[in-house]
Amino acid sequence: MKAEKDKVVAVAYTLKVDDGESGQELFETVSEENPFYFLFGYQNVLPLFEQAIAGKEAGDTFSVFIDFENGYGDYDENKKVIIPKANFKEEGKKNKDLLRVGKVIPMQDDKGNQMRGEITKVDYRGVHMDFNPPLAGFDLYFEGKVMLVRDAEPVEIEHGHAHGPDGHHHH
Repeated sequence: MKAEKDKVVAVAYTLKVDDGESGQELFETVSEENPFYFLFGYQNVLPLFEQAIAGKEAGDTFSVFIDFENGYGDYDENKKVIIPKANFKEEGKKNKDLLRVGKVIPMQDDKGNQMRGEITKVDYRGVHMDFNPPLAGFDLYFEGKVMLVRDAEPVEIEHGHAHGPDGHHHH
């Protein structure tokens, strides 16, 4: 069975990233024992990643280079903001556990768009947050193996994403 639209594909891979200065560094390893599942053809992964897997079958290997423009875009200084600490109070109280450097917090902009911001610093000016994707500005090097290709369950197609090894997932 080939990786194509309406198939669930499981892949194991290593991802190396390059910021253009330090050379390639290992960023992530997804093991064969615990692969990454995605629904092919539903924009759940980067387009060039999906292209590299298109037509492959279980057991096939792949490698793909994705430059930052075709990955997560360039790093944008304008996506770094300082938010007043008062915005993080819950029921009038400061939430110390929430305001930790390195914590990623789901938030919304003034138009209701969902975003994820990482706290980079907390000081007298407020909470410094970075809304860039973690891999913005990095070139990506994937090497991996297709572990499984199966027909997607109707509910997976309806939801637009894979529900794991057997197609069952409870929301």
